[in-house]
Amino acid sequence: MIIKASNCKADARKNMKGGDGTVYVTEFVTPKELNEKGRLFGNIHLAPGASIGYHVHEGESELFYVVRGEAVYNDNGTEYPISAGDTAIVTAGNGHAVANRGTDPVDLVALIVYA
Repeated sequence: MIIKASNCKADARKNMKGGDGTVYVTEFVTPKELNEKGRLFGNIHLAPGASIGYHVHEGESELFYVVRGEAVYNDNGTEYPISAGDTAIVTAGNGHAVANRGTDPVDLVALIVYA
């Protein structure tokens, strides 16, 4: 199966999870294509100043792979710098946030799977 980029669902989410600015999410596949074992495999684009607010994942884990740029990742209240090539993971019952405080865009590949 091939899924063309033009067939991927894309949307703009303003103040995502209470964050700042607009976050652009492109879903590469549907939950059905993940065999209902997850709800997101896609790209998250953070323009400078954009962020996803702190939130807790219940019953699921999320992984971010940084494709480009530099961001600040909040892992259960502790902030860490992340950059291209890094992977950040939040497991079920834990919380996180991510912010682009720089001047260049940040792109993350995100995967959310059920625990």
